[in-house]
Amino acid sequence: MSTKYPIISVTGSSGAGTTTVKHTFDRIFHREGVKSVSIEGDAFHRYDRYDMKVKIAEEAAAGNHSFSHFGPNANLLKELEDVFRTYGETGAGRTRHYVHNEEEAALFGTPAGRFTDWAPFEEGSDLLFYEGLHGAVRTDEVDIASHADLKVGVVPVINLEWIQKIHRDRSKRGYSTEAVTETILRRMPDYLHHICPQFTETDINFQRIPTVDTSNPVVARWVPTPDESMVVIRFRDPRGIDFAYLTQMIQNSWMSRANSIVIPGGKLDLAMQLILTPYIHRLVERRRRAS
Repeated sequence: MSTKYPIISVTGSSGAGTTTVKHTFDRIFHREGVKSVSIEGDAFHRYDRYDMKVKIAEEAAAGNHSFSHFGPNANLLKELEDVFRTYGETGAGRTRHYVHNEEEAALFGTPAGRFTDWAPFEEGSDLLFYEGLHGAVRTDEVDIASHADLKVGVVPVINLEWIQKIHRDRSKRGYSTEAVTETILRRMPDYLHHICPQFTETDINFQRIPTVDTSNPVVARWVPTPDESMVVIRFRDPRGIDFAYLTQMIQNSWMSRANSIVIPGGKLDLAMQLILTPYIHRLVERRRRAS
């Protein structure tokens, strides 16, 4: 953790909705005049799309049918930790982009499925923002979680997460339902061993729960809307959280446990604005005093 160069980490599985949460953070940064630099978790995959296909085939031939981007061996986790550490100490670092589709290919001038070149962060930032799969990893080899000043988990119930991933990968990335389902199954051991444990490290978790039937995610015709959902917001340390204020400001919300509040799904953006803005203020004010 760093006083002078704070780091915010948003962690969630593929299809969890971390990109939507990033957009909320971006709006807060813009409104509050906070200059951030960003890291995409995909930038720290070890293999691009084409090399990953080769590696998955090699692992399967050797008897490992669970090799996935969720696991440590498919990612540059040590390099990611080094970027967190370096930024926390100096405010400097580097990243790259993984190009998902043709639209991004035109933007970055790099073929879809490949990485851009590494490039340094812009100077003069107030904080570093990470969004991806491994922002709160803590293992015997790396301790990324210890470098982040605010860790946020995005954790829909699993059937909803699968529905969101299937619909996103079909509509935006051109995959078939069968291909996405195969990926979900292959990733399951790494999901249990390397994604889920991070949510005990996060400071705040946002878990969306549908109020409509999602019992068979493979055949779901559409993603449940926010108004067809509730969101459980869990604070690891509830001290200093003004729950009375939150339940007053967010209509139809209530406390489910001493560290948890339940809100209507359509109020998620409002809740994030109310909850996260004070955290960002404290981090930036602490940084400016230290500078």
